[in-house]
Amino acid sequence: MFLHPTLRLVPDNTKIRFMRGRFLGILVSAVLSTASVVLFFYPGLNLGIDFKGGIVIQARTPKPVDFATLRASFAAAGLAEVGLQRVGAANEVMISLESQATDKATDAAVQRIGAALEKAAPGSKILGTSAVGPTVSAELLRKGLLAVGLSLAMILVYIWFRFEWEFAIGAVVTLLLDMTKTIGFLVVTRLPFDLVMVAAILTILGYSTNDKVVVYDRMRENLRKYKSMPLRELIDLSINETLSRTVGTSSTVFLAALPLALFGGATLSAFAWTMMFGIIVGTSSSIFIAAPILLFLGEQRLRQDARVVRPTKARKKPT
Repeated sequence: MFLHPTLRLVPDNTKIRFMRGRFLGILVSAVLSTASVVLFFYPGLNLGIDFKGGIVIQARTPKPVDFATLRASFAAAGLAEVGLQRVGAANEVMISLESQATDKATDAAVQRIGAALEKAAPGSKILGTSAVGPTVSAELLRKGLLAVGLSLAMILVYIWFRFEWEFAIGAVVTLLLDMTKTIGFLVVTRLPFDLVMVAAILTILGYSTNDKVVVYDRMRENLRKYKSMPLRELIDLSINETLSRTVGTSSTVFLAALPLALFGGATLSAFAWTMMFGIIVGTSSSIFIAAPILLFLGEQRLRQDARVVRPTKARKKPT
């Protein structure tokens, strides 16, 4: 089944010479990633309750939790930074907010939450209140960073076994650059960095890896198919052949995340905006970062392994 030409995001048989812009692509990526690292140290991430501590309240509503109504009620009470998460049954919710300066301020915040909860869902009950201290927060941060590090290591091993080592190095370096840009995005936008954002980063790494594997797989096929084609031309050909799939998949995921970003509430909205940014970065890096790195690392070795000696025609003996 073929799509109507007007529905195609990318025309068939494109012949864009992406490798002509490889130096500019790497330069722009390096500048953005360097700036992101600087921003990470100053002013730093806006750490959420999971990583800097806060107050956690567990409540039960008479009916299944209506998150939109609860968020509107909390916002009207001046509690826009409150986090909501369903726990246990459909009518149980966990409410989290930042630590307060004094015990008196903490009691006042809990009372305001109780009043806003009662207004949104009359008959609700607060089951318990607890504080997340700095020790727990530090442990959560350590485990979150460990999860990101392990995912990068497993991606390196997977691509190394599936492809040549040049592919693996190119993919992991590109993923590191993608991750630093995402961190920079979080610093600039001041979105709260919590366990949800760790999940967003891991999701972005998974999506970006999948996109790069598709492009790399086509490159490997073309290395066997076009044994005498220069690697630069072969990479351009492979990217053009997979461009329709890459843009189509990215657009689909982007449009799926857009409603969450606009109407998903504080927690889901932050996750969705980060995902949308990661999709753009991951898609562009497959073309302008991962491919040039492969060209620099493999121009000699990959083509050396693929060279063949063309047989010459035997001369006829004179009769």
